[in-house]
Amino acid sequence: MKNLRRELDQRQQQGLYRRRRVLQSPQGREIIVDGQSLLNFCSNDYLGLANHPEVKNAFITAAKQYGVGSGSAHLVNGHCKLHHQLEEELADFCSYPRALLFSTGYMANLAVAQSLCGRGDSIIEDKLNHASLLDAAQLSGGKLVRYVHTDYGSLQSQLEACHSNNSKEILVSSDAVFSMDGDEADIKAMTQHCQQHEAWLMLDDAHGLGVLGDHGRGSLSHQLVPHQQVPIYMATLGKAMGTAGAFVAGSEDLIEYLIQTARSYIYTTAMPAAVAAASLASINILRESDSKQQSLLHNITFFKQLARQSEIALMPSNTAIQPILIGSADKALELSQQLFDKGFHIAAIRPPTVPKDTARLRITLRADHSENDIRALINTLSDYL
Repeated sequence: MKNLRRELDQRQQQGLYRRRRVLQSPQGREIIVDGQSLLNFCSNDYLGLANHPEVKNAFITAAKQYGVGSGSAHLVNGHCKLHHQLEEELADFCSYPRALLFSTGYMANLAVAQSLCGRGDSIIEDKLNHASLLDAAQLSGGKLVRYVHTDYGSLQSQLEACHSNNSKEILVSSDAVFSMDGDEADIKAMTQHCQQHEAWLMLDDAHGLGVLGDHGRGSLSHQLVPHQQVPIYMATLGKAMGTAGAFVAGSEDLIEYLIQTARSYIYTTAMPAAVAAASLASINILRESDSKQQSLLHNITFFKQLARQSEIALMPSNTAIQPILIGSADKALELSQQLFDKGFHIAAIRPPTVPKDTARLRITLRADHSENDIRALINTLSDYL
């Protein structure tokens, strides 16, 4: 039997042990964690919608009408009017014919890989893809092949190799915005290679939806790529949208096929109707105004400008995710604690979430951060870096 205590001790010695902190407030610009008031530079709630009054009221109203739990899977009797309405709104918002709800982004990614690929098929992924995409490929039964991060010559070579090996189906999947680096995939380059080799293309836009593109419509809108060129689009609702769950958008046939075959859709309880109602409220806020996206963009620009003036080296990102590469896991953990003690909540991201020797502070910016918040963070970082 595996010696669990020994392995836990080893993780602790390597600076890789993870401890949970207890949040005692809603998500927001300022939060209370382990009894301490902190400026929050550690959340994916980029637009501040998780505690928005309209989103909360929509949730409460729906809970009063529909109750708390959905009761069963979508295909039994858990698919309610609000779920159906949310799928239609998401499809329209992202300019796709249809969308299908999932309880989490992890389950959505599993659904696509396992439904479309199996033995004799290949799944080609960016080397820095989110763990859920990699796990989905490994569990599908298909062959997982990885290409050098955002190197589309490397993608081309892997596509050619898969064709030479007579792969029946080829699925290329990538983060649109990479969650630990903050950089973006070149979607146009990917579409060209996939079309040339008759491969499926899937994008995971968990960190693009809500913050990039026209009124937050996501990375395709941001990079001016027609939806027809990306047949499979996945995004989550628990980040910029401020709620929970995920969806896959695509053609009528794709969505119907997933309904019939996706095990992580068929065999799981539907999200609560109140979460669907809250998500509808979030979409309505985005449709009405792009002021939150503009505030976030201003804060990103302002943060990068002050970092440059203070000679703080950032990783190449133009998104709300602004990591600072530290290298050592122990050092990243130490810096995170020092910042916590000074009133800033910033996570230390360590292997295996990122490659060995690339531990980092993952700073995330929000639309409701003030310039004074950002200035205070930069001044404190300058004292420690």
